[in-house]
Amino acid sequence: MNKQTVVLFIAAWIAMAGGVYFGGLSSFNKKAPLIEFSLPDVMGKMHNISEWQGKIRIINFWATWCAPCLEEIPVFIKLQDEYEKQDIQFIGVAIDNQKAVTKYLNTININYPILIGEDQAISLSYQLGNLIKAVPFTLIISAKGDVVHRQLGEISRQKIIEIITPLL
Repeated sequence: MNKQTVVLFIAAWIAMAGGVYFGGLSSFNKKAPLIEFSLPDVMGKMHNISEWQGKIRIINFWATWCAPCLEEIPVFIKLQDEYEKQDIQFIGVAIDNQKAVTKYLNTININYPILIGEDQAISLSYQLGNLIKAVPFTLIISAKGDVVHRQLGEISRQKIIEIITPLL
């Protein structure tokens, strides 16, 4: 293969990948119904996401080894306290195993449910729009059950308040 062919091949591949990536992003925050799923908590009890139907749900996919994930958790704890009476429910979905999550939970007082997803949570987050399978990944679900916001990477307190205020 000559140099010009290689350059053309790489340019075509970059253009195709960019189109797929940015094409996917164009529908990233379009309203869509939340898919039904069930995962166990740290004690092994199964929870279906519909358990919190009728509330505004903030579902955060995270990992114990993810520094930005751990930075968000204290913000979520405070917001859960502040908005609990307004039917806001935070739900953590750990992509870790039960042992790692339990060890972390012994260091912090989390006031919202933590579900254990392991590899299943990575696939689930992908189905919910996390096309690069990154953490943290946060969804905001209306009381009607529609995904109204998807956030790759950290989400700020201000951004959460901006999104949930019209939903209250």
